[in-house]
Amino acid sequence: MAELNTGGGGKKGGGKVRSKKQNSKVDLTAMVDLAFLLITFFMLTTTLSKPQSMNLGLPDKADKPEDNKDIKVDENRTMTILLGENGKLVSYMGMITAPLSAPKDFTYGKDGIRKELLSRRQSVLEYSASKGKPKNGIIVIIKPSKKSTYKNLVDILDEMAIVDVPTYAIVNEFTPEETKLLAAK
Repeated sequence: MAELNTGGGGKKGGGKVRSKKQNSKVDLTAMVDLAFLLITFFMLTTTLSKPQSMNLGLPDKADKPEDNKDIKVDENRTMTILLGENGKLVSYMGMITAPLSAPKDFTYGKDGIRKELLSRRQSVLEYSASKGKPKNGIIVIIKPSKKSTYKNLVDILDEMAIVDVPTYAIVNEFTPEETKLLAAK
């Protein structure tokens, strides 16, 4: 019988040596699971870490000087808080020329200005109820001086939110009497 030459040079099974091709599929299930877990984690943490803020209603700019009209308010409902340097707080009820209660110094916190605000708020509600307008609450005018800090203003605004003062305003105009009150001591 004649031998068939396959070109292997005498090797059995001769010819070229070929490697087997491996199946190159990678299972990505675990990677997809991890991606969804990370996306869920970051979405949850960003929604939980949103900063808390307080609404502060500011008036629109008056285009015309005649738009700035003085509004008469009941002095029995008006409380003024002066913010001075080093965390000094001075408060009085009514007008500075004839205050309903003498100006007093206060501290921040539950035993200081908060206690005063709560008692004044209650007395104003009783006063308004006797006048036939039970929904008219206390009006607080906050006057930060140039020597007060931003922290002092934020602290007093926090007190307004805690006590639930319905109407308050931030005014930066001081009368000479108010300036003297802050300079005292």
